[in-house]
Amino acid sequence: MKEQKKVLRLGIPKGSLQESTLKIFKKAGYTISVRSRSYYPGIDDPEIECMLIRAQEMARYVQDGILDAGLTGYDWIMEQGAKVVEVAELNYAKEGFRPVRWVVAVPEDSPIKKVEDLNGMRVATELVGYTKRFLKKRGVKADVEYSWGATEVKPPKLADAIVELTETGSSLRANNLRIVEVMLESTTRLIANKESYKDAWIQKKLENLNILLQGAITAESKVGLKMNLPMDKLDEVTKVLPAMHSPTVSHHKDSAWVSIEVIIDEQLVRDLIPKLKRRGASGIVEYPLNKVIA
Repeated sequence: MKEQKKVLRLGIPKGSLQESTLKIFKKAGYTISVRSRSYYPGIDDPEIECMLIRAQEMARYVQDGILDAGLTGYDWIMEQGAKVVEVAELNYAKEGFRPVRWVVAVPEDSPIKKVEDLNGMRVATELVGYTKRFLKKRGVKADVEYSWGATEVKPPKLADAIVELTETGSSLRANNLRIVEVMLESTTRLIANKESYKDAWIQKKLENLNILLQGAITAESKVGLKMNLPMDKLDEVTKVLPAMHSPTVSHHKDSAWVSIEVIIDEQLVRDLIPKLKRRGASGIVEYPLNKVIA
């Protein structure tokens, strides 16, 4: 009998994380095509079957074995108390590569100064379960209500305080809210069903996927830089290169010249290139990277 081909059932987060996830997968070497009104995206790997699931629900479907694995926020794992294997932490979010924060926020003119001041107050949030547990641990009895959206506009008439997700805090400031306390920091996690992860094939497939995704995430903030320079300027130039490792040096047919190549943080390049030029470097080329595997 012909052995049945193994397939990894993988949940891709639908909603705010969707576009950034598809971008990271593309850089990792996987093209995922999302069809209109379809919850089953195509992927150019016959060993993976994708399904679009809201991040808020992902951990439960993975826990229950409907999916072998998925990507979701640490916040939603904690909210649901899901029993899953955390394969890896993936440091990306909707708009960047910093953790997102769930914060307790109140109007600028509110008398509430600390979490304990929420005793007897109304709190609106989408993260109801975790918020209740957090407040209980702090000895606070508050009325925590589920918010169906536009949470920032609810204080002061519909709620005394909110627990809201933020990356930069700009939306809170725009609504004249101030942060009382950061309740939880969250990053994206690659999670797996406990039983599925016992399968050696699935475990290796997820480990391989993690290596490529981590490489793609690292590459987002890095660029490659290569240049030519006189041999007698090599020491002077390499002193100003903040490389991940020692730069690669290639000798020319003309022994008076060498080429060097490095990987550096993209944010350093604009200040670095003029310095390199003044130290004798020429033919300087900056190029983007898809993956950087440490």
